[in-house]
Amino acid sequence: MSTIEIIYEFEFMDGKRMLYPLLLDKATISLIPEHKTPLPFWTELDCSRCSVCSLLKDKSPHCPIAANISDLVEHFKDVRSTEQVRITVITAERTYFKEATIQRGLSSIFGLIMATSGCPIMNFLKPMARYHLPFSTDEETIVRSVSMYLLRQYFIAKRRGSPDLSLERLDKSYSLVQEVNRGICSRISKAIIEGKSRGDAASNAVIILDSFSQLLMMEIEQKLDSLASLFEE
Repeated sequence: MSTIEIIYEFEFMDGKRMLYPLLLDKATISLIPEHKTPLPFWTELDCSRCSVCSLLKDKSPHCPIAANISDLVEHFKDVRSTEQVRITVITAERTYFKEATIQRGLSSIFGLIMATSGCPIMNFLKPMARYHLPFSTDEETIVRSVSMYLLRQYFIAKRRGSPDLSLERLDKSYSLVQEVNRGICSRISKAIIEGKSRGDAASNAVIILDSFSQLLMMEIEQKLDSLASLFEE
C-alpha cells in the first residue's frame, strides 16, 4: 500500500462520536490533506506567523500546520480541555484505547499532524510519526525522540557525514519547535476569539506538546541522566 492510515475516534460521555482518519504518504511520511475549504483567516501564513518560519507566501499562502488542524479546532471549539472522553486509535498493526481528557487526545493527534504537514521546522519528526505511539508518556517520548535522532546520526556517519552524538543539534531543533508551538497557540487563540468559542481543549493540547519540548531540552542539558540507569551493566 502507498499510504498509512491512522484513525482517531473520540467518544464523549453522552455517546457522541467524532471520527478523524489521517492518511500519510508512505514514501514521504507527509499528511495527505483533507481539510475543508475555504480555510479560516487564522490559517493564513502571515497571521501570527512563527518567528522562525521560512515558507514563502506565494508558494504557501496558508500555514500547513494551521490548515491541517483547522477542522479539529472548529469541531472542538466549545469543548473544555478537562472533559473526559474515550479515545480509540486504529492503525494497520494494532488498536490503542485510552480514557483521558480531551486535551490529551488532541495533543496526540496534533503531534502527528504537526510532524507531517510540511512545516520545515517539524520535518525532522517524520520518523517518529511513521511509528506513531499515541498517548506515550514523557519518558517514552524522550526515549523515542533521542533514539530516532541517534539512528539518524548513524546514517549520517554511514554517508561519511559528521554525526552529532552530543545531541546539540537535537536541542536546537526542539528550541525551534517551541517557536512553532507558540505560533500555533497564537493562531488558535485568534480562532477562539473570532468564533466566540467557549472551549480551551485545542490550545491546551498544544501547550502539552510544548511542555514536552521543554522537558526534552532539560534532559539533554542534564546529559539524559534520568535514563542512565537503564544502561548500567
